[in-house]
Amino acid sequence: MDFFNEINIIRRRITHRVTKNISNSSDNNFPSIDNREDIKKILICRPNHRLGNQLLMTPLVQEVINTFPNSKIDLFVKGNLSTIIYKNYPNIDKIIQLPKKPFKNLIQYLFTWLSIRKKRYDIVINVDKDSSSGRLSTKFANSAYRIFDDENEYFNLKYKDYKHLAKHPVYSLRIFLSTIGVANVKKVIPSLDLKLNSEEIAEGKKILNQLIVNKEQKTICLFTYATGNKCYSELWWMELLEKLKKEFENFNIIEVLPVENVSQIAFKAPTFYSNDIRQMGSLIANTAIFISADSGIMHLASSVQTPTVGLFSVTDLDKYQPYNKNSLGLNTNILSTNEIVKKIDAIIRK
Repeated sequence: MDFFNEINIIRRRITHRVTKNISNSSDNNFPSIDNREDIKKILICRPNHRLGNQLLMTPLVQEVINTFPNSKIDLFVKGNLSTIIYKNYPNIDKIIQLPKKPFKNLIQYLFTWLSIRKKRYDIVINVDKDSSSGRLSTKFANSAYRIFDDENEYFNLKYKDYKHLAKHPVYSLRIFLSTIGVANVKKVIPSLDLKLNSEEIAEGKKILNQLIVNKEQKTICLFTYATGNKCYSELWWMELLEKLKKEFENFNIIEVLPVENVSQIAFKAPTFYSNDIRQMGSLIANTAIFISADSGIMHLASSVQTPTVGLFSVTDLDKYQPYNKNSLGLNTNILSTNEIVKKIDAIIRK
């Protein structure tokens, strides 16, 4: 571990201690909003650079746009992924990017923080209740209304999906707005959405056709890699692959590769890799189903509306499972590969 990583660990510990008691409970006398048209400038805070976490924010952004269609939204994030993810989103005014390594870019880091203090916002929203930087930036920003994404026991009991990281901040927004006179939205929470345009989807179809032989058949897409103990063994994946081939003999099977160029099925299917997440998403959008362990690419598949099967053995399925129509998370600690194939078959038949 290098010096900067050690400093970063210390920084996270300090910010966690400082921010753990920051919440709306200390500032709960907000005036009512008589006209939602008065809300013009909104800041959404998610200072994290990981692909999955940035994509899990897209339902909240859509909810904000649906609720305040005339507003302009700034995103307070880390790294440049949000610039790519929100390329086709309306209402996004500015993406404020913290450097990934703050202590190597200290001046830029400090000026970025100061920028959210300098601008006046109508509402600032923290996306993740467990993010120290998110809570701190929500408190630090210059705003009339602040939403810290606090836990709500009533909603936790009322909604079985309240715990999900894509849905929890949307519920928190709805709870908060109801307390200041903005009518609750009764619609289904928006799905993750990369908002690919027709040209991007057509490009993905072209890439897929270069990988497969039978272009009339539907395609199953695999992503066999994951970080740490989320990664399944080659033996496990090979067993699943053979069963998929047997059960879906009239389907193509392809594999999307990680930057590490690792295949847990020993490259036994046509492969594709791109460092352009929109291009990778456009390919996945043209497949019938996507199968992956818990990973950022799993959420990418959800965000292009492809039915997605997430495989979970260590992380919390209720918080991280893929979220869109016909997608689901499976606990592989209690399901055999035969049972997993049956679940996949049920989705494909839909």
